[in-house]
Amino acid sequence: MQTDFRVAAAAAGFMTVMVLVGTWLVRTAAGDEPERTDVAELIRQGQFAAAEAALRAQIAEPEAPVVGPAARQLEILRRTRMDFTLSAADVLQQIQADLPDATAAEVQQWTDDNLLEHRLIDGEVRYFRRAAGNLFRLDADARRRRDAARAAAADKSPDNQEEQSESTPEFNLREHVRNLVQLAEASDDPLVAPVQHRVKYTLTVNADHPRVKPGAVVRVWLPYPQQYRQQRDVRLVSSSPGEPMIASAEAPQRTAHFEQAVRDAEQPLKFAVEFSFVTSAYCPKITAAAVEPYDRDGETYRTYTAERLPHIALTSDVRALAAEIVGDETNPLEKARRVFRWVSANIPWCGEMEYSIIPSLSAKGLAARRGDCGVQGMTFITLCRAAGVPARWQSGWQTKPGKWNMHDWSEFFVEPWGWLPADASYGVIDDPDPRVADFFCGRMDPYRLIVNLDYARELQPAKTSFRSEPNDFQRGEVEIDGHNLYFDEWDYQFEVETQPAK
Repeated sequence: MQTDFRVAAAAAGFMTVMVLVGTWLVRTAAGDEPERTDVAELIRQGQFAAAEAALRAQIAEPEAPVVGPAARQLEILRRTRMDFTLSAADVLQQIQADLPDATAAEVQQWTDDNLLEHRLIDGEVRYFRRAAGNLFRLDADARRRRDAARAAAADKSPDNQEEQSESTPEFNLREHVRNLVQLAEASDDPLVAPVQHRVKYTLTVNADHPRVKPGAVVRVWLPYPQQYRQQRDVRLVSSSPGEPMIASAEAPQRTAHFEQAVRDAEQPLKFAVEFSFVTSAYCPKITAAAVEPYDRDGETYRTYTAERLPHIALTSDVRALAAEIVGDETNPLEKARRVFRWVSANIPWCGEMEYSIIPSLSAKGLAARRGDCGVQGMTFITLCRAAGVPARWQSGWQTKPGKWNMHDWSEFFVEPWGWLPADASYGVIDDPDPRVADFFCGRMDPYRLIVNLDYARELQPAKTSFRSEPNDFQRGEVEIDGHNLYFDEWDYQFEVETQPAK
């Protein structure tokens, strides 16, 4: 019988906001003994205001940068409120844009069935800002009704045929993978189909930001490519203002760092890097028969089969599920494939809340049985480690023509090849050829920008305040006089050009 993580996780509070320290001393009237308040319990009960009051009482300098545990927890609650802003009426209105006959009673039923992500905050049910869009990804009946409504509306449109003919064809991933498989079969080199990339990344602080004053020190970290196996020829083309400090080639999260004092507060604060690199598809010829045994006493095996809390928790339930998934299989490559297929089948993609407010990415994936690429990838990593297969994080951007976006994936370690890529979010491809179907478990396409070889590592140079994204690094980070600027306080622009490389 399969372990029900949804029950276990709810009992453990996995679906609540991350609580850094559970019990806080709350100051009372002069001369009184301080009361002890369990902030974790307040949050579980949805009493955010009371939790915030308890946390504020522990912060000696409220206007200082967010550094200590109480200040970080208070900031996490603020971010949670920002991700859960919608009322039931708001969600119904959004759903009705795609499904006009949706009703308030259905919103309640979808809420009861946990198909609309929500949270109790100070006595009110508040919905995740992407809950409506996720409904159609998670519920087949809602998706069927939406598609039928769209088809009916399209049939009534006199311009329907013309609009279809003018639409840009979507990048065909399956055909691309089929081509990569053929190229790999005919090559002795695992690196095939190289793609030349040229990226311009720009970050702009919001106009009239109150911290932008003459003399204020602004520090900015922008994403920068790793020099890593299938990604090579990394070159800084241009930058502004001035030349940034590029993190070392050994940095697990690679950055281009700017630091400057504000001279003219009326001028926009804009930072940009333009760089080029070549990424090849990585397609080694891997077979279960060629697998070699692990050195179980070696550093790689010990490090990457271990727990790394909070996001990689090898609980008894996780180990039991991993054992159930891999069964009696002992071959590490086949173990990884079984885990990959399980995640692909059981953890569908959906829009996710900010990682800084998720206590554990893998616990979220196993409890909710849904998640975005980072949740899917961390779930794959955790189950692989529980099954005795070393696994680790990798992320950056996908750069498919017409469909670029931030993206996370993974790697798992099998001898004699070493680290092999895995993209649990792309998952199993619907194709009769197993080389195509399982392509993204051991092989990788060339439309990638690799920025991170790990998660939750210190940036170069280190950041003073609590990061906007403490785990991943893709959009960048900003602080002024040591104060972090969250994602709503600045904008970014990602521009990429790709073409086959010689």
